[in-house]
Amino acid sequence: MNKAGKQSIGWHLHPQLAEDTHPVAHFALSDLQLMDDANHPWLILVPRVEDAVEWIDLDDTQQAELTREIGRACRALQSLFKPNKLNVAALGNMVPQLHVHVIARFNDDIAWPRPVWGTATAQPYSPEELVRRIETLRAALA
Repeated sequence: MNKAGKQSIGWHLHPQLAEDTHPVAHFALSDLQLMDDANHPWLILVPRVEDAVEWIDLDDTQQAELTREIGRACRALQSLFKPNKLNVAALGNMVPQLHVHVIARFNDDIAWPRPVWGTATAQPYSPEELVRRIETLRAALA
């Protein structure tokens, strides 16, 4: 996004994120995506800022907006799933495009207490589960 808040002309969702996620919502700054892994309620926020790789690539206004959007995603997961913990991280080791993971974690989930990455094979949502999960998330965000 430029300083006026308009989407950067050259911005696009990284191909790996496009392959691994499904769209949920379009926030002021970010696209909210659902990770296609039914093992965990897992959202990803991707700021629509061309060439943003790190948090510091966002200006102060964008950083504040992303913080609000992360909070919104956290509150949705908290209200829907009542997790024991919310993991929030911007790693980007495999996908350089700035994106923030928001993951609901449970004491009895498949990876607990380890990170979700590399612990278990992702379980894609069935088409029916995917529709239900996205509808439920959209309602919680409304």
